[in-house]
Amino acid sequence: MSDSIMIILPVLFPVLAGAGLLAVPTMERKKLYQWVAAIIILNAVVALGVIYGCSHLPFELFHFSDVLSFVFRIDGLSAFFGTMVSILWILTTFYAFEYMKHEGNEQRFFAFFMMAFGVVLGLAFAGNMFTLYVFYEFLTLSTIPLVMHAMDGKARHAGKVYIIYMMGGASLAFIGFIFICIYGGNQLFTLGGTFDPLLVLGNEEILRFVFLLTFLGFGVKAAIFPFCQWLPAASVAPTPVTALLHAVAVVKSGIFAMIRLTYYAFGTELLTGTWEQAILMGLAIITILYGSTMALRTPHIKRRFAYSTISNLSYIIFGIILCTPAGMAAALLHMIYHAVIKITLFFGAGAILYQTHKEYMYEIGGLAKKMPIVFACIAVASFGLIGIPPFAGFFSKWALAQAAIATRNPLAYLGVVALIISALLTALYCISLLIKAYFPQDHQTNEGRDPNQLMTIPMMILAVVSVVIAIYPQPILNVIAAIAQVM
Repeated sequence: MSDSIMIILPVLFPVLAGAGLLAVPTMERKKLYQWVAAIIILNAVVALGVIYGCSHLPFELFHFSDVLSFVFRIDGLSAFFGTMVSILWILTTFYAFEYMKHEGNEQRFFAFFMMAFGVVLGLAFAGNMFTLYVFYEFLTLSTIPLVMHAMDGKARHAGKVYIIYMMGGASLAFIGFIFICIYGGNQLFTLGGTFDPLLVLGNEEILRFVFLLTFLGFGVKAAIFPFCQWLPAASVAPTPVTALLHAVAVVKSGIFAMIRLTYYAFGTELLTGTWEQAILMGLAIITILYGSTMALRTPHIKRRFAYSTISNLSYIIFGIILCTPAGMAAALLHMIYHAVIKITLFFGAGAILYQTHKEYMYEIGGLAKKMPIVFACIAVASFGLIGIPPFAGFFSKWALAQAAIATRNPLAYLGVVALIISALLTALYCISLLIKAYFPQDHQTNEGRDPNQLMTIPMMILAVVSVVIAIYPQPILNVIAAIAQVM
């Protein structure tokens, strides 16, 4: 078997394993967990092996026509996203083993959980826009059952909202796919764009408008305003799902697709200085402030973190739409920092819910004394999210501000102001939670204790990693520099 064909193994294996798990009779819990752990770990190891040990030549799985082919290829961006997904999926799996005990229907959950892993890797390894778009659609289909897992009224409503938003976004993205095929032949993703300059000549304005629509289409998964209401609604899903939705799988897949669209399909030369760029930058700024404001106003802990995700995703979108190598590098840096930080915060919120059935700010007075490990991890992640130096969020926000100022774009300067205001709001909604838990002023709960090691060890690992990658960011910066060609 050649190196190039190996790329499809970590994509197909978990999808087939998940489908098989749906087909077999109900398994005993211990055996189920053993199978799921083995499949997830093996697939992550294979994925990392393919990324770092195999040929990165394109592999064409299907050829439909001169402009339609199903191609996989790993480049720097694929490696970056695929590595992040593979590592975080393992930690979420072990957390889910304990958490899902009180949710029921575990076999169905882990079947779709595994399928989603393969689909996200398929999106990461997509070599052209056709392949990316197909997996982008499959991601919606594989995650709907996870969002609706409880199948109660709230879950069904969240699922309806989710699919309406996702299908609407995919419809807009399809427009861009068609134009990319017409003007670029659906070529392999290439940093700088794939369009034929001769075909573009005279059609620049229509292509920019198509870019605007397509960017917004992919932006639905990335929760850009006003297409962001599905994200708080989806917080009714089990915590392992919300952790992946808000930190790794769905939202970061939207971000990944936006980077591919901007830097690898259309190219930044076509977009820089246009009114379409200004509109998208304005929407990113609005979303940054909207998400932070709503997070501060929301007493429900998981929804508070969901609104925080909306804001932080638009930090990344803001970096992307600067259309500069420095902007792309800063966006990727915040992408990895936010993934580690936010999955830790959702794990913490889930641990509180699992141990005490408490979901609101006013219910956690003094709980930090009962759950010291959980709240220590939440505190570390909160300091990173706020951007207190030397925690992780400070460096990525600083890089975004520097990239914005370097463009000398007045609207980008406004974006820097939005970043500062958002950081202050983030401090308020994170610190207020910690103060409530550590220094209760009125009602103090007598319930709760730290969950077992299946939940606490992943949280502690992530908290430590968030500090380590902040203090020693150079390996990540080197990878990002190679991707964005920043020297």
